Amino acid sequence: MATIQSKDNKTIFFNYFKSLSQTPHRLRKRMLATWTPDQELNQVRLRSGADMKRKLRWYDLVALGVGGMLGVGVFVTTGPVARNHSGPSVFISYSIAGISALLSSLCYTEFSVQIPVAGGAFSYLRVTFGEFVGYFAGANILMEYVLSNAAVARSFTEYLCSAFGISDPNSWRVEVPGLLQGYNKLDFSAVALVLILTFCLCHSTKESSILNLIMTAFHIVFFGFVIIIGFCNGSVENLMKPTGLTPNGIRGVLDGAAIVYFSYIGYDSVSTLAEEIQNPPVTLPVGIIGSVFIVSGLYCLMALALCLMVPYNQIAEKASYSMAFQRIGWKWAGNIVGAGASLGIVASLLVAMLGQARYLCVIGRARLVPSWLSKVHPSTGTPLNATLFLGLCTASIALFTDLDIVIEIISIGTLLVFYLVANALIYRKYVLTSKNPPFPTLSFLFLITSCAIGFSISWKLEQQWWGLPLFGGIIMVVTAFFQYTVPCLGQPSEWSVPFMPWPAAVSIFLNVFLMTTLKMLSFQRFALWGLLITLFYVLYGVHSTFEAKEMGMEMEMAVNEVPNPSIQLTKLEV
Repeated sequence: MATIQSKDNKTIFFNYFKSLSQTPHRLRKRMLATWTPDQELNQVRLRSGADMKRKLRWYDLVALGVGGMLGVGVFVTTGPVARNHSGPSVFISYSIAGISALLSSLCYTEFSVQIPVAGGAFSYLRVTFGEFVGYFAGANILMEYVLSNAAVARSFTEYLCSAFGISDPNSWRVEVPGLLQGYNKLDFSAVALVLILTFCLCHSTKESSILNLIMTAFHIVFFGFVIIIGFCNGSVENLMKPTGLTPNGIRGVLDGAAIVYFSYIGYDSVSTLAEEIQNPPVTLPVGIIGSVFIVSGLYCLMALALCLMVPYNQIAEKASYSMAFQRIGWKWAGNIVGAGASLGIVASLLVAMLGQARYLCVIGRARLVPSWLSKVHPSTGTPLNATLFLGLCTASIALFTDLDIVIEIISIGTLLVFYLVANALIYRKYVLTSKNPPFPTLSFLFLITSCAIGFSISWKLEQQWWGLPLFGGIIMVVTAFFQYTVPCLGQPSEWSVPFMPWPAAVSIFLNVFLMTTLKMLSFQRFALWGLLITLFYVLYGVHSTFEAKEMGMEMEMAVNEVPNPSIQLTKLEV
């Protein structure tokens, strides 16, 4: 028996090394390989075994979008950004990030209506730019979800402490002297929360949505309480103390906008629920765009309320809102804020963990990761394996890692993916569906990106102000020229972004510009992550998808040769 197993292992290793020797050929075949929307909706989706259950309505989607974003932005990023970057003008940072998120959400919405599958940006980019770009975006989205969920779970512990009147946010964490700073405070409360939500999400999407709807309704009432109390008991003078509305200038405001952009990742989760909603052409636009509008307004009001209560240099970086109420003498309100913030963080985690599992499920369908991650449980209609796997990953990171270590790498990954989606929408509308030659559109996208980078470099080099109007003007002229010279002749879809290509072009510019405001350390960490996921694709993903494609073609040929029509139905299982 041992001899047979040894031979099998040798065969596996031999086959793998044989595959590696064919890597250049397989990369040429697969990197730019695309799927059609019809294949994504039918052939690829069947690889999960069972279908996800369509039980969600438009109000479920709006509540999931709002719930997925609210707890993340206000309670995790507002305090640190106000204190270290934007000052009292943090509400302006949220406004800028909200405009960029709204433009990106328009691009997401058109894609989600045309391709209503659970893969989100991964599926949109795979059908447009090919397998590798889709995989790279999907891997980055998964990284953002796992890291942001871990950071949010640790914030849950901080606010829960304040709900019980404990002023030290680290009092419920276990410090381990031998570990590095930033990784040395073990948070078992965060781990417990992640695991409980993981098991809830394994049970049912609809029940999870109902739980989120209840928590989100309470959360909005709670936000109203904080905003009213903050405006009534705050002082406009605090906006000018100690060094004015923008203590770090416009540069600080924009740096803050790049960091708080992490707060808007939740609307991406809404697009991943496309296989579980009723009437996608109507429900998806309402859910995605509606939730971004609502959340942007609430973010700005909450940020302004915080800065009215406390001068920016006295805002606590941990549990900021609870500490602010305690500073104005409302300790009981600080405890209520701690409890409400904890509940909001639970709602945000619930939605984000919904989205991350569906991303991994669809990447598994594509065979870019092991296929067992793509399985949908036949009775619950949920991606069980993907949910459990990512829940364990999130819990592991939440145990060790502080927020300030991961927050900027989350932002850079989010901005990159949204940048790629905006590019993909323009390419799809003006090339793939309109049958125009690709060169004019690719030239336009290259010029927009180049000018955005030039504008950003001019912004970084404070003496080179001449570059700002130059590159800004070139972007406007090039976009207007492209609009009038390259026709968009594709079939009208059920929902389209208005005034194209302007919204997508502005989205490209804003995403590039906000990325360049982040620290160099974030780019170094991101480069390391990019190298790791590229290696995984070269060593595993490309071979898995190549062999799946070859096997699928052989099965399809065999099915077509069978004369019995009833047997030919098995072709759908390829």
